[in-house]
Amino acid sequence: MVSTHIGFPTETVIVFVVLAIGAIFIDLFMHRADKPITLKNAIFWSIFWVAVAMAFAGFLYIHHGAEVASLFVTGYALEKVLSVDNLFVMMAIFSWFAVPDRFRHRVLYWGIIGAIVFRGIFVAIGTGLLSLGPYVEIIFALIVAWTAVMMLKSGDDSEEIEDYSQHLAYRLVKRFFPIWPKITGHAFVLTQKEVDAELAKPENKEITIGRGTKAALYATPLMLCVAVVELSDVMFAFDSVPAIIAVSREPLIVYSAMMFAILGLRTLYFVLEALKQYLVYLEKAVIVLLFFIAAKLGLNATDHIWQHGYSISATTSLFVVLGVLALGIIASFLFPEKKDDEGKTN
Repeated sequence: MVSTHIGFPTETVIVFVVLAIGAIFIDLFMHRADKPITLKNAIFWSIFWVAVAMAFAGFLYIHHGAEVASLFVTGYALEKVLSVDNLFVMMAIFSWFAVPDRFRHRVLYWGIIGAIVFRGIFVAIGTGLLSLGPYVEIIFALIVAWTAVMMLKSGDDSEEIEDYSQHLAYRLVKRFFPIWPKITGHAFVLTQKEVDAELAKPENKEITIGRGTKAALYATPLMLCVAVVELSDVMFAFDSVPAIIAVSREPLIVYSAMMFAILGLRTLYFVLEALKQYLVYLEKAVIVLLFFIAAKLGLNATDHIWQHGYSISATTSLFVVLGVLALGIIASFLFPEKKDDEGKTN
């Protein structure tokens, strides 16, 4: 593990906070309309968010040196790649809830805000736990390796759609709110007055509300979808945060790398949705990287215990992450999976 230490220098924290908050407001302002985000638009904004992250990397390079900048870029690239699998899960969630394309960016916005908050909590806990000793790193390594194994084993079942009505988040929302079963505009909740107005419409005469009594607020399918997305992302963070912590123990480096990677996920989702059928080896690249990160954590932990002297440098980690990502993308286009007569991949 690289021992580079920068702490929380005031100037760096201010630049990070200003860039992050500014990016959130830009994202909210530019995608506030209820219309689908086109592939061209999504690609443009994805490039923009990468440029913002690289601008912060340039700031780190100038003020803290090449080592810190390298750690940031490695963590950023790794989080970006690992997020791909999470975005594929979101695609399945949207499909199950039948969320129209024009509303998906609204769900993603709140999902990303939640991810930013929960990543901060997990990074604080994770970096704090590392101070307890190398055995914590071994636990982190096992968590990351277990995730890779589970992804490897579930590869053949990737086209199966989960029943999200049994999801814990779905059941929790249903426990506290009655459910209005139809998507009504971009509303996440409806008041009793709005529900009464909807029930008065002829096309809704067959709809029955789960609870017999009136309620102040009713959850819509969009609220249920947000809840499932949020909890799914929390579970994803259990694997993602230990992986990024393998790059550096510095909370500011870890969180800023994750933050800037997450900020671009909303537009990256629409790029991946359009290119999903072509990027068939991208998930395999993610699995390879998870095994690599598990090995990096394991080497660092055992070096602390037995002083064997073996470790993986920040520069090597950066080359491996970028190299595996590039190979996954190139292989997807050179060796596309063929589909049989039923539309299934072989």
